[in-house]
Amino acid sequence: MIKINHKWLDVSQIQPGITSAKSLELVQLLAEDSNVLEYRNFGEFNFEIQLRNRVIAAAIALDKSDAEFSTLEESASNKQYWRLSKGGTFTLRPGILPHDALVDIFINGRLYAFECGTAIVVIFLKAILDLIGPRNFDNLFSNLVLYDWHPPQNMALIVRKGRGYLPGDCVYFKNPDHDESTPEWQGENAILLENNLFFGHGIGITSSQGIIDDLNSNRKPFATISAFLTDHIIFLDSSFYSQFQLNPPRAKSDHSPVSLSNCIVSEIGSNIHLL
Repeated sequence: MIKINHKWLDVSQIQPGITSAKSLELVQLLAEDSNVLEYRNFGEFNFEIQLRNRVIAAAIALDKSDAEFSTLEESASNKQYWRLSKGGTFTLRPGILPHDALVDIFINGRLYAFECGTAIVVIFLKAILDLIGPRNFDNLFSNLVLYDWHPPQNMALIVRKGRGYLPGDCVYFKNPDHDESTPEWQGENAILLENNLFFGHGIGITSSQGIIDDLNSNRKPFATISAFLTDHIIFLDSSFYSQFQLNPPRAKSDHSPVSLSNCIVSEIGSNIHLL
């Protein structure tokens, strides 16, 4: 359910345009969520839609980057940008700008290897960078360190429980009967791309059953408990990052048009139009 400036958003009144199909679908999913999602204005709502779209795009880009899955101890990096500890911690080399080091993961992915927790952090960081720009990104993440599922300083996250998964969410598949000699298979962090399509680093883009099957193939002998999708959900706090966005919309009345991820949102009478 969506509230904008204390008013409920009636999605049935939204009139879609040709270029807005994906954004409209995301808006509908947000509206159907059992949680009340509140935004101060259309600009903040717009930023949430854009951020989710950017997370999805970053996940797909990481899948195509040729970055490999590895344990923490077997991690690899481009030494031009990162210092890598034996425990799998990525630290910026002196003089390297955070955004340059992050982008290099997507450009020279073949030089990198890390586990799925680090992959999620990398995806979230790339989505933030794409929306707030290099200068703001470098200011926020000046001491960028990547290590497993340890959010770097100024990574603002919202953690919740439930089954109302939304595109762009990070979800977790648990593998309770994993082989103890391969702890890396105890579960899989994944990004929901769209309805029942996920990206999990090391597994790729597949359905929930595809991830479960992959995890089940890495269980201890005579295992009886299947891997499963948990109710643990993580997403970026869009309200925090919206203050750093490039060319933010001016503060206008509720009836003013605001861009909505390559669309225009305008409220005319009782109808909301996506153009």
